Amino acid sequence: MLDVVTNEEQEPPDLLPVSHEKRGAVQGPGGGCATIAEFRSRYYPLVSDEKWNDWRWQIAHRIKDADEMEHVFGTALAHTLPLGKGLPVAATPYYLGVAATAVSDGVRRCIEPTVNEFIRSLHEADDPLGEEGHTAVPGLVHRYPDRVLFLVTDYCSTYCRYCTRSRLVGQKRHPHSKREWRRAIAYIREREEVRDVLLSGGDPLTLPDDKLDWLLTELRRIPHVEMVRIGTKVPAVLPQRITPELTAMLRKHHPLFMSLHFAHPDELTGETAAACAALADAGIPLGSQTVLLKGVNDDVQTMKRLMQGLLRVRVKPYYLYQCDPIPGSGHFRTRVEKGLEIIAGLRGHTSGYAVPSYVIDAPGGGGKIPLLPESVVGRDDNFILLKNYEGGVFGYPDSDAAAEEECRGARVS
Repeated sequence: MLDVVTNEEQEPPDLLPVSHEKRGAVQGPGGGCATIAEFRSRYYPLVSDEKWNDWRWQIAHRIKDADEMEHVFGTALAHTLPLGKGLPVAATPYYLGVAATAVSDGVRRCIEPTVNEFIRSLHEADDPLGEEGHTAVPGLVHRYPDRVLFLVTDYCSTYCRYCTRSRLVGQKRHPHSKREWRRAIAYIREREEVRDVLLSGGDPLTLPDDKLDWLLTELRRIPHVEMVRIGTKVPAVLPQRITPELTAMLRKHHPLFMSLHFAHPDELTGETAAACAALADAGIPLGSQTVLLKGVNDDVQTMKRLMQGLLRVRVKPYYLYQCDPIPGSGHFRTRVEKGLEIIAGLRGHTSGYAVPSYVIDAPGGGGKIPLLPESVVGRDDNFILLKNYEGGVFGYPDSDAAAEEECRGARVS
């Protein structure tokens, strides 16, 4: 029998969602709830703390259709959507509570389906990054010389509406199996130039501990694999998943890094902070990846709050991505100038550690290309002219002649 690797093992069949009747009437976004505790009291009054804090319970009770979100958010979407098409809908009860009780609607926009998703704009593509053209074996993308992207699952506990892999995630068309994993591992083993493996999907941390342990162990047995990275949004959407058992297992597989996906400062709850602390205490360096999204985080103050908040929970801001042009993403995409404006508003106005690299993952498989606000404004003889964050212009000696002149001046003095 095929050894299928499935996340559905995590959904206990004996737990049933609380009905709409038991949740109570909605009184607008969040049902008038100001905190997640109030949200729980209104929508999940019969759920114990033990169950609420069990990541398996959270996954088993994901909200998976527009009607459910409409009920919570107090919006009227479901009847207008061409259901059964496009990106699947899912959010954990925890993350739905975060979205419903946030002051802004930034988090909500990340998970709430909208008719805009069915408006396909010019130049949008199902596979904008050309991953399929760089797929070496099923589930393994080899685009950079010394790195591979290993798509180990198509399952997420929560589906972001702007997902780069909207063509793949949540479709359940091709169940992942250890047979596929072994084929990818064999490819890595045969290529000594591959020193860095990024596990992604879907979300690798939705896999059971034993499956993830097996995979990491097999990769660690390859001598030329120097580091393994895991890309995940679990600390933001399912922090209950970061258990002592998980961190103890991950600790065995160093050097191990994690790229955590955050979109808005409202995601930085106490639960998320505790999850990040547990991962950091296990010796795992944490970096953040954020997608620039219109109406979510496309202003300097929101981005500054997010980046500074990440540092407080021991996560280093790493990348700020321009939104990939997947079908139906036009309502999320900003102009590139907006991203440059935000980086300019961060640089010099907050800690350097809080300033991510702004990149475009080039369509067609060109890889990540960094973008910077203009800081080199010209030359003056042997000096390059640089503009600082306040707009002041300063000269830096930038030629062999300038260096020789400085040396002569030093000898004379």
